[in-house]
Order: sequence, then C-alpha cells, then structure tokens
Amino acid sequence: MASWLDDPDVAHIERGKLDFLQMLVFESKGLTREQMLPFLMAVGKRGRDNNVSFTDDEINVIVNTIKKYATPEECEKMDKMVTMFYKKR
Repeated sequence: MASWLDDPDVAHIERGKLDFLQMLVFESKGLTREQMLPFLMAVGKRGRDNNVSFTDDEINVIVNTIKKYATPEECEKMDKMVTMFYKKR
C-alpha cells in the first residue's frame, strides 16, 4: 500500500519534517475534539523544541497529499485540525 510519505508531491519537503508529522498522526488517533486543541498546542511546543517548522506552502501540500490517502472521516478531522491551527496562529 502506498504511503503519503512517499508521494511525489511531498518529495521536496525534508524527510525529518515528514517523519515528525507521521509520528503526530499516530499520536492523534482517537483524540476527541476537546483533546485536539491541547494536543495541537503541545505539538507546536514540541516542534519549536526540535526546531521543526513548516511554511504555509508546506502545510498546504502536506494536508492535500495526506487527504489523497485518507478516508472521508479522516479528511473531516484534518479539516478541523487545520482550521484550529490557523485560528491559533
């Protein structure tokens, strides 16, 4: 089965950044809406602590790429996460 990590659309993004995101995808599974905002805040801190940051373009490419491999439910969850992320900024 193909993975979003190997998709040509994300080939220009550093592999360390993609691995960081993959780890977060696994950690966020099963979180409720109430748990999502604290999780995203912790993710932001962890990213800063590890000097991992993403440009808006990278975020858009990554989200769109992940959606190609996701279920409709996962896409809906990602849309909510992205909305919360941009509101927090």
